[in-house]
Parts: sequence; C-alpha cells; structure tokens
Amino acid sequence: QLQLVESGGGLVQAGGSLRLSCAASGRTFSSHAMGWFRQAPGKEREFVATINWDGRSTNYADSVKGRFTISRDNAQNTVYLQMNSLKPEDTAVYYCAGRTPPYFSRSRGEYDYWGQGTQVTVSS
Repeated sequence: QLQLVESGGGLVQAGGSLRLSCAASGRTFSSHAMGWFRQAPGKEREFVATINWDGRSTNYADSVKGRFTISRDNAQNTVYLQMNSLKPEDTAVYYCAGRTPPYFSRSRGEYDYWGQGTQVTVSS
C-alpha cells in the first residue's frame, strides 16, 4: 500500500513556476507507476501527467505538454511535478496518485492510491 502526501502548492502569478512534491510511504514505491491529476472548481478531476516505475517513460495532457515535467526519485520515495509558464487556467487542486501496475496510465480509474491534494492558484 501507498500513502501519499502532496506539498508545494501556493499562489503564483501567471508565467511563474511551482514545483509540487508527493512523498510516498511504503517500501514498494519503486514498483508503482505514478500520476498527477487536477480538479478545478465545478469540473471533473482530469489527467495531467504520469510516469513509469523507473522514470523512463512519461506522458502528458496536451494542455500542459512543454510546460510541465513529471519526475521521480525512487530512493527518496518522491514524485515531482515541475510547472513552468503557469496560466490562470492551471488553477486547481492537484492530486498525486499511484497505481499498482508499474506502467503509466492516463485514466483516473486505474489508480489505486490518492493523496489529499494541494491547491495551486495562478493569478492573472
């Protein structure tokens, strides 16, 4: 099992950057694929980025491609989301998620573990 705790959210101006972190408990972190999702007020939770167990394969939503980078440090049981060139439409609660298979997925329903979320607000 994984327990996930996100950090690094906050208020930033458009064009700025933030780095989200997700710390995982459990000795099996390195065998799980991980993902980031986000949910804006009044909207469904949507896929942002995902990464394989070994960090060698990643996938991004079109809306963040070229601006966001997902990475992981298996020695530290942590996954990151570097967010650059932020836009007001990136404002949302960002959730870290883990899935038991080691290969990434864009599908929210294929994740077994979720964090509590961290708020990101981008002002114009």
